[in-house]
Amino acid sequence: MRNGQAESKTGPHQNKLFNQNTPNRKGNPPMEKSDKRMMLPSRFHKEVLTHLSRNSQQTGPPMNLNESLSLGKGKTYNPQQVQGRIKEILGKYSNGFWVSKLPQIYRELFTQDLPTEAIKDLETWTHICTVEKTCSSNPSELLLYPAKEKSPTSAPSPIVNPDSPTTPVPPSDTATDKASHCPAQQKPCPTHLTRSGSLSPQSTSSSSSSPSPPSSPASLSPDVRMKLEELLVKYSNGLWAHALPKLFQDTYKTKLPKHVLENLHLLSDICTIDYPMPDNPKRAILYRRSSKGDEGGEDVNCNRRDSSISEEELKVRQELERRLSKQTVPSLQIPKEEYPSVLVVEATNTNAVVLRYIGENYSQAQEFMEDEMREFYSLDQSTPTPLASPCSGQLVAVRAEEEEEILRAQICEVMADKVKVYYVDHGFSEVITKTKMYELHERFFKLPFQATKCKLAGLEPFCQEPAVLKKFEMMASGRILLAEILERGQTPLVVLYDTSQDDDININAACMKALQDKMLASPLQVNSVYMNVTVCSVCSDGTIYCKLPSRGLAKLNEILEKIETYFHSQVTSDFLVSRPFCGKRCMARYKGKWSRVEITNLHGSRVLDIIFIDVGVQASVEVFELREIPPIFLCDLMAIPPQAVKCCLSDLTVSLGSWTPDAVQWLREKVLNISDCSMKVAKVDETTCGIYIYLFTDKNFQDPARSLNRQMAQSNLLKQQPDVFLTSHSPAKISTATLSSKTPSTSDSTNGNPTSTTVTAKPHPRMALPGNRGGGGGNLASTIQPKTPSSPSSFPQLPPLLELPPAGNNMDVYVSVACHPGHFVLQPWRDMYKLVVLMGEMILYYNKTEEKTLNIEKNQIYAAKVENNWYRVLVKGVLTNGLVSVYELDYGKHELVSCTQLRSLIKEFRQLPFQGITAQLAGVKPRQLSEEASIVFRNHVEKKPLVAQLESLHEARNPWDRKLMVFLVDTSQEERDIWVHDIMAEFAEDLTNEL
Repeated sequence: MRNGQAESKTGPHQNKLFNQNTPNRKGNPPMEKSDKRMMLPSRFHKEVLTHLSRNSQQTGPPMNLNESLSLGKGKTYNPQQVQGRIKEILGKYSNGFWVSKLPQIYRELFTQDLPTEAIKDLETWTHICTVEKTCSSNPSELLLYPAKEKSPTSAPSPIVNPDSPTTPVPPSDTATDKASHCPAQQKPCPTHLTRSGSLSPQSTSSSSSSPSPPSSPASLSPDVRMKLEELLVKYSNGLWAHALPKLFQDTYKTKLPKHVLENLHLLSDICTIDYPMPDNPKRAILYRRSSKGDEGGEDVNCNRRDSSISEEELKVRQELERRLSKQTVPSLQIPKEEYPSVLVVEATNTNAVVLRYIGENYSQAQEFMEDEMREFYSLDQSTPTPLASPCSGQLVAVRAEEEEEILRAQICEVMADKVKVYYVDHGFSEVITKTKMYELHERFFKLPFQATKCKLAGLEPFCQEPAVLKKFEMMASGRILLAEILERGQTPLVVLYDTSQDDDININAACMKALQDKMLASPLQVNSVYMNVTVCSVCSDGTIYCKLPSRGLAKLNEILEKIETYFHSQVTSDFLVSRPFCGKRCMARYKGKWSRVEITNLHGSRVLDIIFIDVGVQASVEVFELREIPPIFLCDLMAIPPQAVKCCLSDLTVSLGSWTPDAVQWLREKVLNISDCSMKVAKVDETTCGIYIYLFTDKNFQDPARSLNRQMAQSNLLKQQPDVFLTSHSPAKISTATLSSKTPSTSDSTNGNPTSTTVTAKPHPRMALPGNRGGGGGNLASTIQPKTPSSPSSFPQLPPLLELPPAGNNMDVYVSVACHPGHFVLQPWRDMYKLVVLMGEMILYYNKTEEKTLNIEKNQIYAAKVENNWYRVLVKGVLTNGLVSVYELDYGKHELVSCTQLRSLIKEFRQLPFQGITAQLAGVKPRQLSEEASIVFRNHVEKKPLVAQLESLHEARNPWDRKLMVFLVDTSQEERDIWVHDIMAEFAEDLTNEL
């Protein structure tokens, strides 16, 4: 759920179905559905044969539709959350409104129903609102105003949707006036998908709320308010409230007043407050309130480029662009997907890399236009007349050297008999004769210039370094790459990835490594012996990170001491990391001191994985724990290669990744915290860059028998014993200590326990296909005694059931897995951001816990690590080779994981209802559909936000056995809504007709 961090804009389809007042489909005869049918030509054959790739990055989700009451009378609710929301409503309607109107306004603004108990409590919330009775004898005719102690002008400015009314509703409104002022036509605040298709917490303001203040709240000084707002600006994706004291202390060298965390409502005018964990009111996320000035007058989708090479050409073209106003071409729009494919043309500066987008509306449209130009200017039709009097800045058609291609170009310079032109769709310049230029017909002005520019993230200070440009030329020029768009602006900020190899290559990070001085690296030669070696880390797969005395290490220690003093003396927020990305180099604390780190993976917008590159220790941290490298030390630090040397023990029969926990723990106890180890380099594998060594804990490196390699080989430590995991006892309990988001402590570091088994430099560009990713490699353990499925009462505690609207109502969903119309998995869109928060908390917690032998029982719930994330899973079976078959309860996927990757699911992670629910498509009979139909179905629904109309719900004993019968509607098309069962029905009819 990569999640993270560049978010797509909400598309125009976000609430179209609602505006159309969609009827219930279950009773509609076929004749009534014809206007909504999608015409299906023979393209089905192409779709089936090519397994059309699905666009998992949608432009935006559909909005919540016609939800029914989810909180009944007398049901518990979160008063702090409701109070905060009512306070925000009153900030908008400061002149007051009828209490009877509150449920409707609440539902429209927050896509949730107002708890009935909250209406009864309104009169007691005097710090939030004032309730007044009218002259009428009807007790239901009450008026609601902001709290008396706050004037309307001082009310905070909430985040208002552009479509929402801005005029306060007067209390004397008639019924007709109420209808006109009622926000029934409002759309909820736009929500945004992250890299993995999940919802970003920032994007949902529906849960923003403020806690109830004490009777005598303390005030907030202007200085503290200004500093807090400055911190919120840095973390636009939200900031945990519990992080404020340490962050405030580190940034401003003064303590945050204690009353701030106890009275978060004091910040309501500068931020919105969200409680993603209702059971824990102390866990709040603060989001800075948007303001009109935030946009800066810049169109985030505008990507028009002056594609010149030199500054002189740029000035000429800018001047003539004003003169030749008639020759207007639309601006190039940045692709909506998060990872568009691009063709890199050239780069003389990493802040202005020339590229072209690949895709239907880009490269394919350009090829189609150039085909038309070839026909239009064809010599077979009529000899085109060369341009009579060319002038600089003019758009022209140019016959290329091949004499067959006709390309669009812009004149840069007019000479005696030649002209210098810039090919606006290909990104390069050329000097040609005047006879090859023709007047560009107006029909070829419709397509935007395809050559555009971008900026490489992290390389801004080194944009013209020869070593960086040389590396980029070698790795990227002329190649098709994936571009992760971090910032959409006039010149997009991107990270480029080469996905043509088995492992994705981060181009930005590779160019950054070109700055390293090889003379400062740790020297390693085969058969050489090195003393005073420090083993910094022992990974669970047997990898060892060692640190050797070298010039680079001495220089690094000297610079880090200066940085420590520098940070201590600075009182500024300039060094907070506000835009993390994979491959970025920055600073984090290790054993209480600032050390160099590289970001290896992002989990949403706030939790990320890092590796301390000079000690080889991996960790999961929150973004507020990172700091930018001060500019005065940046060049020196980038020149020093990582001082942690990755090694493997030689002459061991077991391969990496097959080490037993006992072997890892034995080696850690032997070598960690010892600074005088010795090592002898046995060999260096050039293909894998692996360094194989003999490791000694004393000076007797002449005697191989004394090496740790020999000791391990002679012991039973490396012998696998998978059957030990095949018992069926109750799950071992682990401590339910309070979650901590601290940086890796001394104990974490000294025991050398990395937080993930491998350092993954490839993040999210290559998305794994959902479904059964697990392979073979073992049969179900026949030695396990068969057990009947456990009932919910046998579990320590199950989360509450996922609340669903009654049959006939609509809900916004995200389809995480789609096998066929008879089986797919839905996730309610409304609470997806809570799942993102939960997974981030699980990563922070479990990546800092030691591996423990766990007796795994079938049909029990656990936390399991799959790739780089932790999931809530149900164990479906245990294999004889130590693998476990699990079902992801929030996503609906089946996985095979090692038994060592399972942990007990602590109580704090059993509060949110399981978000994945199995569903079946209504209106079709699955037995009538072929595998081809299933492929079409997957292409239309999987990894997409849709609207589900509930037909029925089949309740079951276990939460994961519940099943929905739903109609699915795709509202992404502007012309009409697409009912998926109509597509399936027509597909079945087409197959029947063919037979």
